[in-house]
Amino acid sequence: MPQFGTITPAQAMRLVGTPEAPLILDVRLPEDLQALPRLVPGARVVPHSAVDTLADPPARAIVVCMKGRKLSEGAAALLRTRGWQAEVLDGGALGWEAAGLPMLPLDILPTRGTPWVTRHRPKIDRIACPWLIRRFIDPTARFLFVAPSEVEAVADRFGAIPFDIEGVTFSHRGERCSFDALLDDFQLHTEALDRLATVVRGADTDRHDLAPQAAGLLALSVGLSRMFRDDLQQLGAGLSLYDALYRWARDGHEEGHDWPAGRPE
Repeated sequence: MPQFGTITPAQAMRLVGTPEAPLILDVRLPEDLQALPRLVPGARVVPHSAVDTLADPPARAIVVCMKGRKLSEGAAALLRTRGWQAEVLDGGALGWEAAGLPMLPLDILPTRGTPWVTRHRPKIDRIACPWLIRRFIDPTARFLFVAPSEVEAVADRFGAIPFDIEGVTFSHRGERCSFDALLDDFQLHTEALDRLATVVRGADTDRHDLAPQAAGLLALSVGLSRMFRDDLQQLGAGLSLYDALYRWARDGHEEGHDWPAGRPE
């Protein structure tokens, strides 16, 4: 049982990837980041000496240092004096790693708020990828939907990361989708995300044999694209769809349904 003001890696991982995820503040020293150059998904690197100057309104936060001791204890205590609900990650980054939970490699992690750009009028991969990026990689990421012929030029001129077009890093690789590429490169493979990736792949490549849910995802995605002319409005609705799919993949994939309830087989 964790002590007051602490949260275990398992408890924290239940929050990561959901709309209710707290801010995750990594306050490790530069030498600690060099020794373990990976972050808890969605984490923001903040020097421990700077947490008391954060301009964000008070919120829930999980503070991460190397071992869950003085740096995170002190930073969390300072945040609490300003009205934050701040908790220390039990065992710190080393405890998270020891639990076998996914961590983002620092060497490819984009600067927070970096825009990502893709083709306009999204359907499946181009909604699934932004969901994954917002929920697990960069909660502040922005998404630019532009004419297909202009994606690479916009990426070059506006410092954006192109995705889901031919010839870029985060795109289809063989029979696998751009969503799969993000999972691979950002080392985000978990049982739930891999299950969700199979559904996305089946819907995006018209391989409904891969998962029975793929046909449903295609139908919902086409319906969303018909409901919204504005791609960002569609993205907002799509995020809720993928939030629900993630909870199914994590907690509800074994659940069935019948009517009337409890009928004899």
